[in-house]
Amino acid sequence: STSRGLGDVYKRQVCISVCPVKIISFEENDNGFFAPKIKEPDMCIECGLCLKICSFAHTDLSTTSRTDLKAYAAYSNDDNIRLRCSSGGIGYEIGKRLLESGYKACGVRYSINKRRAEHFIASTPEEFQPSVGSKYIPSFSSEGLSLINRKEKNFVTGTPCQIDSFRRLIQHYKVEENFVLMDFFCHGVPSLLLWDKYLSEVESKIGDATFVSWRNKTTGWQDSWAICADIMPEDIDWHNSYNLSVKEKKHFYQSRMSEGDLFFKFFLGNYCLNKCCYKDCKYKMLNSAADIRIGDLWGKTYANENKGTSSVIAFTSKGKELTSLLAKSSCTCEEITTETATEGQMKHSAIRPWVTNFIFKDLRSDRMLSVIAKEWCGIYQLSIIPKRVLNKILRIINR
Repeated sequence: STSRGLGDVYKRQVCISVCPVKIISFEENDNGFFAPKIKEPDMCIECGLCLKICSFAHTDLSTTSRTDLKAYAAYSNDDNIRLRCSSGGIGYEIGKRLLESGYKACGVRYSINKRRAEHFIASTPEEFQPSVGSKYIPSFSSEGLSLINRKEKNFVTGTPCQIDSFRRLIQHYKVEENFVLMDFFCHGVPSLLLWDKYLSEVESKIGDATFVSWRNKTTGWQDSWAICADIMPEDIDWHNSYNLSVKEKKHFYQSRMSEGDLFFKFFLGNYCLNKCCYKDCKYKMLNSAADIRIGDLWGKTYANENKGTSSVIAFTSKGKELTSLLAKSSCTCEEITTETATEGQMKHSAIRPWVTNFIFKDLRSDRMLSVIAKEWCGIYQLSIIPKRVLNKILRIINR
């Protein structure tokens, strides 16, 4: 039945919008991910709409493959925007441009009170400012997506699987022409259990944080894998002041990847990602259902650039038109090859470490992250040494 099949739907949350009897809700499960719950199973009318729009109920994308895509290296000409954003600020610039043209924008912000990322609706560029910066945790999207008026012009951002599901939704309602969709190069989504434990340990040092950021360029873009937490004065609203790029900090906490940051150790090591992130993900590299895909322009080509440059892939005529408009006004856009645009991006789904279940169990316990990392991450790295040695020998033989 449909209510049973929904058990494999983990991240999209778009199914809430299409359910005609409104019996689907999303709650955080034991592993720290938002999972569907059928509130009244007996009311399910077996229409199948929730599975029709679920991206992981299909092997193909909601859009056909394209051969006329364009790739760009791009960044905002406003240094304040570029500094505040994770790479070149193009995501915010696209939203700003569309908002000024009469669109509504559905982006993702971090809620300090709820300690989670969440989709929200903005009507002005000022309201859209909380979307600036990467949020490397699951986004609670159902409330924000439910506020979208399908009869209006809308700009919607999200993970590739969220956007694929959302395109299926607007295809179902035959309103695709009202939407511009944007996703990003996605590594995967880590558990909220990881974030809760990490933030609690940080706050034990500085007090209750009123601002957090997953990426920070105070040491430059190439070393921007830094998490910052701060206690802000009550009269300053950080999120609504992107021009506030330099300020005196009352309290400050920063940990960089180069210094062994534990959050990024677990995240980039794939130790506690969502179940669907370990499957055969069909959204890597140039596979997308969006009009535009953005990300960091890593790789050798831009290795010496330290302010942040975005990789931009325009898949549709909407995407190309938007990029052209930005290039003529607020941004610098240089056409590049798709090979350059995808340098440093994940080519395949994340491999699930065999210690993952043990890590999830410990994330639910009172054990410190440093202890969990030393035990399970250390054991895992030791266990794969023979495989690495074998692969190296095979590469030498095959030369």
